[in-house]
Amino acid sequence: MGAFHEQVRGPAVPTPVSRAVQRPLGIGEVTITGGPLGRWQEINRAASIPLGLVQMEQAGSLPNLRRAAGAAGGEFQGYRFQDSDLYKQLEAVAWEHGRAPAAEYVEFIDQAARVLAAAQRADGYLNSHYQVVKPDRIYAELEYSHEMYCAGHLFQAAVAAARVGVGEELVAVARRFADHLVEVFLRGGDDGIDGHAEVESALVELYRLTGEGSYLELVRKLIDNRGKGLIKDSGMGPLYAQDHLPVREADTPVGHAVRQLYLEAGIVDVYLETGDESLLACSVRRWEDMVATKTYLTGGVGSRHDGEAFGERYELPPDRAYNESCAAIAGVYWNWRLLLATGQGRYADLIERTLYNALAASTSADGVRFFYVNPLQRRSDLVEDAYLGRRRDWFACACCPPNIMRTISSLGHYVATTDDRALVVHQYVPGAIRSGEFAVSVATDFPWDGRVTFTVERAPEREWTLSLRVPAWSAATTVDGRPAAPDGNGYVALERTWRPGDTVELELDLTPRLVHPHRRIDAVRGSVAVERGPLVYCFEQTDQGADVEELALSPEAGLRVLDKDDLPGVGRTVLVEADALAIAQPGAGLPYLTTPSDHLATSAHVTATAVPYFQWDNRDGGAMRVWLPLA
Repeated sequence: MGAFHEQVRGPAVPTPVSRAVQRPLGIGEVTITGGPLGRWQEINRAASIPLGLVQMEQAGSLPNLRRAAGAAGGEFQGYRFQDSDLYKQLEAVAWEHGRAPAAEYVEFIDQAARVLAAAQRADGYLNSHYQVVKPDRIYAELEYSHEMYCAGHLFQAAVAAARVGVGEELVAVARRFADHLVEVFLRGGDDGIDGHAEVESALVELYRLTGEGSYLELVRKLIDNRGKGLIKDSGMGPLYAQDHLPVREADTPVGHAVRQLYLEAGIVDVYLETGDESLLACSVRRWEDMVATKTYLTGGVGSRHDGEAFGERYELPPDRAYNESCAAIAGVYWNWRLLLATGQGRYADLIERTLYNALAASTSADGVRFFYVNPLQRRSDLVEDAYLGRRRDWFACACCPPNIMRTISSLGHYVATTDDRALVVHQYVPGAIRSGEFAVSVATDFPWDGRVTFTVERAPEREWTLSLRVPAWSAATTVDGRPAAPDGNGYVALERTWRPGDTVELELDLTPRLVHPHRRIDAVRGSVAVERGPLVYCFEQTDQGADVEELALSPEAGLRVLDKDDLPGVGRTVLVEADALAIAQPGAGLPYLTTPSDHLATSAHVTATAVPYFQWDNRDGGAMRVWLPLA
């Protein structure tokens, strides 16, 4: 396959000569057997992926490609980027096959590859919309065509297939298209750039798989040419497509959130493979600004529906939050590459926050309905629309569902890393982690319980380090009953000569806590939210004895934990109860008071009940709030 082909089964595998300080493990080296993430994988396989496979026909992705191959009948279905849905679905199926092999997955990959090969032009170009609808406009509308974006998702699907040992024809199709891009945009001198970043990271991964250096060189050119006005105005302005400044000069994420985060993943990938420190420095600078000023409590990003975009600093309205599910996924990809580049636990912290909240909330408990948009508040008088109502089983623009599926199928990739002398555990899930000479089993009921027990199954006959992340939210952490302080990167390193049967018990503090917003977040000033461990909580109307819109938490609110083995429609959960007031409605007239406490005279003491945010909208579809005002 090439000089850098490895058998690590994961989406992001830096080459052996890269600047990565940690090496990822493959999905075959990490087994997740339970907890919310394990259950999510089960539901993904049993319900979500089968739904997606049906939609590849019904929504038009496969029929469109057959039309591009010359099949007669019918009009093009869907958006100009319809091909990308199929590519993400192929990647999900490939990782799922690598996790638990199934003949039907291989058959789907092979059948789709034959359709793609038949549709592909002799020069390698492949895009059903432009081949069927606009054959005279190929590469003429890059500001909004998504031609390279679609190609990128094809490349990632091919890499996934190759890394799990299948899809030879799919890889051949992908390489022909990648070689075509090189001929046109690198050797041919065309300075065009796709308005939707994504191909950058995908081409780097194809380089890592094959060793073909021209793929990496093309990515460097695409990144270096941003900010020069080479992306034509799609009507949204240069910030929308991150073409307002050269990447090394921009200080804050702007524009379409998914595009920005995919671009950042590609920027860090290029740093890893070239050592260009200026790329890592500018990406870290934007990450720090985003986390400090543009990230929701759930880890979601994108505060504006207009342009699916980042807003200004501290512009984080809960009810109008966009927080696209694809942005959560792109954020995980970026944080993972920063973690591989630096070894700093703060990136694993944000991956955890995003996984358990922004991303986990995107899918219903039964795995067949999805959120495109993930707000932190739903009003009782909301006029339902396609995005802010209930989860839906599919979308006309269905970028999110197959994106979710490919991420869940590859979750094991994000649990742990290794180097020559250590196994580093970033996410706590029950199961097993195997890294060459060293292997451990993991027993835990995380995130419901804070105890995580590691049992050594295999160990080298020399000193070895087991490093365990201490989440920033854990106020009191112990290892084997003794207080444990993290190192500068956020980990506790346990170095010793291990023996099979040795155990380590990590205890994380899951005491519920009230969280206050930064004073500049105007939309929730004076409010608080509830967290427990990595989980953000929310208050759904169905659990309250009073109108959730009128609830206010007491300043000294006592927080109490209530374990539930099963909540109808939700499943296993842990609820948190808080002391609250039900504030009486103001009288007639304007909704303003000269004396703020007037409305407290008739308030009643009540108990407010919160459920983990990721489990919301699985019952009656009523009002929901993450942030409640303080009384």
